[in-house]
Amino acid sequence: MDHIYQVLAWLSLFAYWIAIAAVTMRVVFKRRVVGVSLAWLMIIYIIPIGGIIAYLLFGELNLGKKRALRAVEMFEPFASWFKQLYHCPGHQPQLMSLHAKPIHDLCENRLGIPALVGNSLTLQDTPQTILRSLIDDIHQAHRSIHMEFYIWHPGGLADEVATALILAAKRGVKVRILLDSAGSMRFFRSHWPRLMRHAGIEITEALAVTPFRMFLRRLDLRQHRKIVVIDTHVAYTGSMNLVDPAFFKTDAGVGQWIDVMVRVTGPTVSVLNCIQAWDWEVETGQRFLPPVPECGVTPLTEQNDMIQVIPSGPGMPDEIIHQVLLISIYQARQSVVITTPYFVPSEHLLHALISAAERGIDVHIIIPAKNDSLMVEWASRSFFAELLSAGVSIHRFNGGLLHTKSVVVDGTHSLIGTVNLDMRSLWLNFEVTLSVDSPEFTQQLAWLQQEYIKQSTRIDHQSWKKRSLGHKFLEQCFYMFSPLL
Repeated sequence: MDHIYQVLAWLSLFAYWIAIAAVTMRVVFKRRVVGVSLAWLMIIYIIPIGGIIAYLLFGELNLGKKRALRAVEMFEPFASWFKQLYHCPGHQPQLMSLHAKPIHDLCENRLGIPALVGNSLTLQDTPQTILRSLIDDIHQAHRSIHMEFYIWHPGGLADEVATALILAAKRGVKVRILLDSAGSMRFFRSHWPRLMRHAGIEITEALAVTPFRMFLRRLDLRQHRKIVVIDTHVAYTGSMNLVDPAFFKTDAGVGQWIDVMVRVTGPTVSVLNCIQAWDWEVETGQRFLPPVPECGVTPLTEQNDMIQVIPSGPGMPDEIIHQVLLISIYQARQSVVITTPYFVPSEHLLHALISAAERGIDVHIIIPAKNDSLMVEWASRSFFAELLSAGVSIHRFNGGLLHTKSVVVDGTHSLIGTVNLDMRSLWLNFEVTLSVDSPEFTQQLAWLQQEYIKQSTRIDHQSWKKRSLGHKFLEQCFYMFSPLL
């Protein structure tokens, strides 16, 4: 009997070794950022069996067979739709600034989506302003309302939005809502989905989370976009989920969430509508390609804001928003100001920020003083010493959880959208960013960033050097896993 146990033990050890070797080879042959590969290898070797299981579940970008096939079939019709934008009068590349041109060229070649002029943008920076504006536009809707969010959390003004949608549906407006399954779990467990469906609203749960599905696709791949399109004439996008901060994560100890949204009119609305249609078809198989924008507005009107829509995620070109960020930082000549709730930069982004500061660019990073993710908080701190040494100013916002995702370059060009400066947003999730070529809008965003700085505490380099040895050790531990956060 002892001999049998010994044989079984050796067979188990051999099987485990074969599994380790097979997964190691898979990690090595998957060409990606070296830090990501090394982090996974460390997990696989340190955590017996669990590391292998974790890699098989979360190690690769697996959207699922059905969605992947849909995305392949969708590529040609959606690419044809985007090509029609080049015939729109709003396509005026000769009007682009020096900052916007390289970004447009990149997106044109990799995404096939041109920047369009003839838009009007309104920056909305308080939850009351955002939600009240959204409710008013819903009440004015006549034909259609398309929405997608990562989080819909019931309570407060979010419930008033839901009520407005139900009333719109009852008067004949076609309403479609796409919500991430994990982010909107509280919503799907509430009474609102039943009431909305009873009123005729279509609600789809994106990337549903169930134990069975973990064997079919990567569960931590999330639908993180925030898009609202009303009557194909008005659109919203930005950092804010459909929540009333006074009722959302009030016990998290980080204060209320601080967000912005951009209200857009003009030809870019149809582009955002098309991105939403892409997400809807990936999830449901139903195609609702929107009409191509009429582009009746010409650059001779007051609506001169030029916008480049940049979607990212599965089915889109790899690292597209990451590339846009790098281009923006490297072409800065005076200043770069960034706001982000989660700051875990790639090596390329880190070096770009350091390089900018070392060549005399005024670089500011504004992050929350308190974060709702402990791992991200400690991983972020691991980058501070290197950035501070290069002359980067780091500000910790004290007015709540600063959730705004924005970049302002030289006070004349801006990026605003849903993307956090972490690997998850830049490499995995469905995201969208607007590259805005408008000095007026960018100046408004720059003023808002300065207001954030006034409510922040700037980290002193000398004081930071004196932090405890225990803190430095924790930072380095979490730094090792930063490529996976």
